[in-house]
Amino acid sequence: MTQTPQTALTDPDDGVTVTNCVTEGTFSLDGQTWDVENNVWVVGNQAECVVIDPAHDPEAVLAAIDGRAVTHVLLTHGHDDHIAAVRELVAQLDPEPPVLMSSEDLMLWHAVYPEGAEPEPLHDGQRLTAGAVEFTVIATPGHSPGSVVFHAPGLGEHGVVFTGDTLFQGGPGATGRSYSDFPTIVDSIDKRLFTLPDETLVLTGHGDSTAIGDERPHLAEWIARGH
Repeated sequence: MTQTPQTALTDPDDGVTVTNCVTEGTFSLDGQTWDVENNVWVVGNQAECVVIDPAHDPEAVLAAIDGRAVTHVLLTHGHDDHIAAVRELVAQLDPEPPVLMSSEDLMLWHAVYPEGAEPEPLHDGQRLTAGAVEFTVIATPGHSPGSVVFHAPGLGEHGVVFTGDTLFQGGPGATGRSYSDFPTIVDSIDKRLFTLPDETLVLTGHGDSTAIGDERPHLAEWIARGH
């Protein structure tokens, strides 16, 4: 069952909160389907917020939004567990916010939404601001060609990065399926994420949070095991 939204982080200086909503559903690719739990992140102040990867359950995400204006819906990548509820959610928001995703994952978007509007493209280095939080887009291909993370260096005590399915507690996101590549994700993590400060909080697309400094020492282990 979808869990009640929980406050994951509060910055009292500017009234910013990070709300985590864990939703349940399925992920399908290459003719297989898996049951999954996804982390949905709602980030902002009392007036406005962004929603990152609104998965599975629009009503639960609306509860986490709690009546605020949504300035953007940000997608870390195009797998169906992260995007299949997007249109249903956006249709319930007034005004409807833009949906942003890397154009490198449009083939995954079209598998879910063969018709209608496409997301606005995200670009490496792009900056977005909402609810007193500034996000920088960092391209991290590997789990999918268009995977990105959202880095908020001013959030919390040491900055936060929302990694989607690129980096988890204990290793990289899954590869070995269509459009994914293990050497590419390792390169993205090593050269794009492990350049961030050790204390940077990592909020993931599934499972528990971690920190950059907790994961960096294990890179060689991941390479040796091949996943």
